[in-house]
Amino acid sequence: MTSNTGTFTLPARVLHWLMAILIVAMLFIGVGMVASVSARHEWLLAIHKPLGIAILLLAIVRLAVRLRHPPPPLPADLPALQKLAALASHWLLYFLMLAMPLIGWAMLSAGGYPVMLGASLRLPPIFPTNAVAFAVLRQLHGWFAMLLFLTFLAHMGAALYHGLIRRDGVLQSMLRGAKELPPVEPVDPS
Repeated sequence: MTSNTGTFTLPARVLHWLMAILIVAMLFIGVGMVASVSARHEWLLAIHKPLGIAILLLAIVRLAVRLRHPPPPLPADLPALQKLAALASHWLLYFLMLAMPLIGWAMLSAGGYPVMLGASLRLPPIFPTNAVAFAVLRQLHGWFAMLLFLTFLAHMGAALYHGLIRRDGVLQSMLRGAKELPPVEPVDPS
């Protein structure tokens, strides 16, 4: 195995882990909102809106950091199909991190609901009030949430594969910079 000797920049690592926490929280909050019709729904919604806007802003910053500081190369011996899957899944994650909050904002705008970021901070609508658009955007928001969840699981699975099975430094480059792990010695079955 070829080791990955590159590392992500500190801002990239901080943004990655901060956004991972926020996105996992957002997914759980979203599930809680869908599953609840109680007063708890309003409380979750009050958290969901500002958290979505925070994710949108952080995704823009994160994309700028990535474009300015490209990620370290993947190991040379990684199969081309896995490299393609890594690239595609990363760009899908960026797309979803940007699209989900915008779709949610547009959905609320189409429904005539305010996007409140606090007691007095209200964002302007970004879509005209339209019941049909609200219904379509609501469905799209739900489908994209499922896609985000599945992509997140695939990303986490790939990270664990690199960290625990291949031990090629890919996971390490996001944890604390590149620090080569010792090679795994084959186990003698006798």
